Amino acid sequence: MSTIKNSQISDLNAFDAELRTLRHHIHQHPELAFNEQATASLVAEKLKEWGYEVTTGVGKTGVVGSLRSGSSTRSIGIRADMDALPILEETGLPYASQHNGVMHACGHDGHTTMLLGAAKHLAQTRRFDGTVHLIFQPAEERGFDSGATAMLDDGLFERFPCDYVFAIHNHPGMPQGQMLFREGPFMAAGDRVFIKVKGVGGHAARPHQAADPLVAAAHIVVALQTVVSRNVDPDEAAVVTVGRLQAGQALNVIPDSAEIGISVRSFSTDVRALLKKRIIEIVQSTAIAQGVTADIDYVEGYPVLVNDAAANDLAIEVARMVLPADQVVPQTKRLMGSEDFAYMLQRCPGALVRLGNGPATDGRGLHNPKYDFNDNNLVIGAAYWSRLVETYLRIDADAT
Repeated sequence: MSTIKNSQISDLNAFDAELRTLRHHIHQHPELAFNEQATASLVAEKLKEWGYEVTTGVGKTGVVGSLRSGSSTRSIGIRADMDALPILEETGLPYASQHNGVMHACGHDGHTTMLLGAAKHLAQTRRFDGTVHLIFQPAEERGFDSGATAMLDDGLFERFPCDYVFAIHNHPGMPQGQMLFREGPFMAAGDRVFIKVKGVGGHAARPHQAADPLVAAAHIVVALQTVVSRNVDPDEAAVVTVGRLQAGQALNVIPDSAEIGISVRSFSTDVRALLKKRIIEIVQSTAIAQGVTADIDYVEGYPVLVNDAAANDLAIEVARMVLPADQVVPQTKRLMGSEDFAYMLQRCPGALVRLGNGPATDGRGLHNPKYDFNDNNLVIGAAYWSRLVETYLRIDADAT
């Protein structure tokens, strides 16, 4: 029987100040998708310092740090995202973004720092038998042609084979430090639709001489509200949200075009196809009825994120090793948000874990200019990743 001491949160408390300083530095210097040069360089520098074999430029700006210990052929991957968002920060924090109009409004600075904390601890203790690949991914926020696909296209799992791959995303609105899990479909597929309604512009006083694209766009927006309510089985989950409607500049001018932007979320392949079909039909038929035309660019984005059952069980088991029982939620609700880690899970079994970030009030939700990652989670995340590696790559694994 193994007598190896496995990691607990208390073992990493000595890293707390260092991790906070590191996270604040990354927060001050946010970088957008595929431009994470400084962040990637910092990550690579730290990993090399701790003895990792470091590969840069994976999927353009991605970094993979590999550490081997013992002789086992087992391997595990852990992914953290590095990119920020094009948002002007309004936190007023002393470590607020120094890059105007760019901020870490989704907590990727925290995700990266937690994994770096685990990297340092694992390198110091080496209480595992096998190989760990730490995957620092660019461009999660892109929505399409993202960092996950770029790394996969660059041979991520062929070059760095993993039995399982895991990731954490923080979750405002749930108690700080609480971990949430779900077997099977967890996060929705996310598609985007860009519509340009084309008409004939004219004078506001002579509407009969124009073909008004704004009125047509308004009819389209209203008609789209029936896509889910009158087409999708009530037992299924789906969302169609019009997030953009733009047309015209002057009050006395009928514009010649209008633009509509739509976010589409679903969990079922059949529902996803149905939503696409009905949205296109409604846009085209409504445009014809209004005497205008419509160009539709339907961009299929991230797929449904599906957690592997065995990987999810392992993730829950480890959480119960490091957290109080009331901080572990084994089967939380599905989420309508999307996450490009789904692409990695299509290639390698694994699981995404959500980590409570505390209250989401007063603008502290994701993608909000007042959001900030909760530093109290840094040591928790680092300890969790360390224990996960030690548990799966346990030293006596091949002897049992």
